[in-house]
Amino acid sequence: MFFSIGAVSGFVSLILGLLFENTANSVLDWQGMQQSLVGIALRQLIAVGPIEETCKLAAVLIPSGFLKRHHQLRPSTVFLCAIAVALGFTAQENWNYFYHGTEDILPRLIGTPVHAVFVAPWAYALATSMFVNIPRKNHKKIIFKAWLTSVIFHALVNVLSSASQFRPPLRFLSYGFFPFLLWMYWRLEQLLRQVQGKHPIIVISGWTRTQRNWRRGLVLFALMFGGNAIFGLFLLARSLSPLTLAQFIYTDIVWISLRRLLINIFYAVLAWTIYWYLRRLARVGS
Repeated sequence: MFFSIGAVSGFVSLILGLLFENTANSVLDWQGMQQSLVGIALRQLIAVGPIEETCKLAAVLIPSGFLKRHHQLRPSTVFLCAIAVALGFTAQENWNYFYHGTEDILPRLIGTPVHAVFVAPWAYALATSMFVNIPRKNHKKIIFKAWLTSVIFHALVNVLSSASQFRPPLRFLSYGFFPFLLWMYWRLEQLLRQVQGKHPIIVISGWTRTQRNWRRGLVLFALMFGGNAIFGLFLLARSLSPLTLAQFIYTDIVWISLRRLLINIFYAVLAWTIYWYLRRLARVGS
């Protein structure tokens, strides 16, 4: 049910987005502003992020509020309903992209679960605050702050993904895209564990400030290596996608593909080794 509601919210978001774009174009050179990274960032912060996250939030808040009156809901249920809404939202979005032929399959495979990552802050705030006796004013404030976090992260992800179309040094911002996504997926897992009543996964431990800062640095390295390993595999898949089956057996293509594959696997193993090392330190320290 929530998946279908999410698809409907995606359609509503599409209509609101088109209305905003038409209004903005009639007032100023909104389309021309999108040729710069600053213009893209403004569009994400004042239009795309707020509209999409508001539609998804409403798609969870309204039916869950109704269901709460007649059924006993758990925080984990509300959180998973938000994930279902986000997946329904992106399913509608993918259909729209494919119908108009504006996106390839590979980028959409990566983008499909990203909307579930975007909703994590306000989904957690909604799931926990709905079952705690706090003043209504504070309840709204908690959800608004979490919603604003989702909007900012939503905008940041889209800006980083758009940076590759610009010249250096702006193009180098795209190297932060996959590490940031990797961190957001990890945060989603942490929040899900909390609403399920499970212990969080401890990575940063240590008794002194020096130890904690060193392990934060290792987390950053793990995200950089792991994220850019995924980025490298994505670039490899995109470069090989136009080739025919006969071209895959060419010696030079096989050699280049194998070399790039091994390099990215090495980075991924290195990232996992750092993560495993940090988990081991946390278990030993506890």
